[in-house]
Amino acid sequence: MFDNNAEEAMKFYVSIFKNSKIINNGTFEIDGQQFLVFNGGPYFKFSEGISLFINCDTQQEVDELWEKLSYGGEKSQCGWLKDKFGISWQVVPSVLKKMLNDPDVVKSKSVMDAMLQMKKIIISDLEKAYNKK
Repeated sequence: MFDNNAEEAMKFYVSIFKNSKIINNGTFEIDGQQFLVFNGGPYFKFSEGISLFINCDTQQEVDELWEKLSYGGEKSQCGWLKDKFGISWQVVPSVLKKMLNDPDVVKSKSVMDAMLQMKKIIISDLEKAYNKK
């Protein structure tokens, strides 16, 4: 629920994500997932209580989505950001899950420690931490 800019938000998100489209007034789709938006006034605000997670395959994809979504918004830690509408997103490389779930607890802890130092997640820095002896 947006204050009074749901249509602007739909156009913004569709311009950022590949495989996205506006279906009709208030409904849009990103990569097969439909979202419904509407203007409801200033009564409800977005919070970090819910966020959208973006799993990226490459650093280029992380970089592009990080910059586009955070434009006019706010960058935070560990791949988190708020867009200009106040919606929280986490932009994460898919390799992070594999590294954090490694049975070698020293490797997974090293990756976690590295990630906690980052705003935008950098795959090469995760790999250095993962392969550190």
